[in-house]
Amino acid sequence: MTAETVPAKLAEIIDDFQALSEADRLQLLLEFSTGLPGLPERYSDHPELLEQVVECQSPLFLTMEIGGGPDRPVHLFFSAPREAPTTRGFAGVLLEGLDGLPAAEVLAVPDDVPDRLGLTRAITPLRMRGMSAMLGRIKRKIREAQ
Repeated sequence: MTAETVPAKLAEIIDDFQALSEADRLQLLLEFSTGLPGLPERYSDHPELLEQVVECQSPLFLTMEIGGGPDRPVHLFFSAPREAPTTRGFAGVLLEGLDGLPAAEVLAVPDDVPDRLGLTRAITPLRMRGMSAMLGRIKRKIREAQ
């Protein structure tokens, strides 16, 4: 896939990561971690509505709401413990980069987005696999909803 399939908000985040050294990329990921909001009450009170991404080393749960109409906006919701900053950080990247976009745009996001952040040497392969699994789970849930 080409860079044109990366939505503007997500492309800007990727550019921000690419402009930094490896150490600073990890710091930016931690900043996304601290910025990940808590779940709204309708989900925090009903954990059964969340799906675990078992490929993540730390417990990460997600759900989404897909709106109606031609644009079908996707809204993402994540839950991960504060003790899992890498997992929370990537969830924060996906939230900031994809939340509110039309389902078709989210489905067109290249699967290699985690690699494009430039973290492959700084983060273990298992954590990278978890990051890829988050994006894959989001796409699968969108396809199931169509």
